[in-house]
Amino acid sequence: MKRIFLVLVIFQLSSCAELQQVIESLPQETTGGLGLSNVDIGNGLRQALDKGIDKQVTKLTQKDGFFRNELVKIVLPDELRKVDKSLRDIGLDNLADEGLKVLNRAAEDAVKEATPIFVNAVKQITFNDAKQILLGNNNAATQYLQGTTKNALYGKFNPVIKSSLSKVGADRVWSNIIKKYNAIPFTSNVNPDLTDYVTSQALDGVYKMIAIEEGEIRTKLSSRTTDLLRKVFALQDRK
Repeated sequence: MKRIFLVLVIFQLSSCAELQQVIESLPQETTGGLGLSNVDIGNGLRQALDKGIDKQVTKLTQKDGFFRNELVKIVLPDELRKVDKSLRDIGLDNLADEGLKVLNRAAEDAVKEATPIFVNAVKQITFNDAKQILLGNNNAATQYLQGTTKNALYGKFNPVIKSSLSKVGADRVWSNIIKKYNAIPFTSNVNPDLTDYVTSQALDGVYKMIAIEEGEIRTKLSSRTTDLLRKVFALQDRK
């Protein structure tokens, strides 16, 4: 997972045509005065990537990484909230609790297994326009990544989630839950696409955690823990 923040940074760089004009209008001494080349900036962004993923996204892969993190915890969609309530009304609280937990367990497992997906996403990206990212807002890179990669990543992430649902026993638990709910008199049968739902929620959680670290590095000098990070993001501070 140690290259996801790079995806954010570079997708932002390569996309913002309107920012290109701003960058080109900057005086040459903006970087020259700090002794930084585009290669230096690219390397600094790589460091930001490593730091961001180590500190934030890897948390999601741990037990309770989603379930105990209120920022990203996967809660039930509207369709399943009535299922949850109905089960509790007839005394099946433990089953309802387990149903929620296993959805989060699947997301935790899948984020860990999906590391190659994010690594491959940056293989073809260059640093030619690396300075552009420094002109964005505190989560500009995250927003751009979400807007431009979510559909593609969804297609790759979805089968990982499906496998994880089976691995952690979520498919078995929810098959039992749905069977019991559909047997309750006077209820409308449900057949939710749990793979789709957990996939979307897990991706949203990844983006949210990346945005947190992006904001930290952009706004807090203490988060710039190497000389190169301090020099690179000093350019942003001067915008």
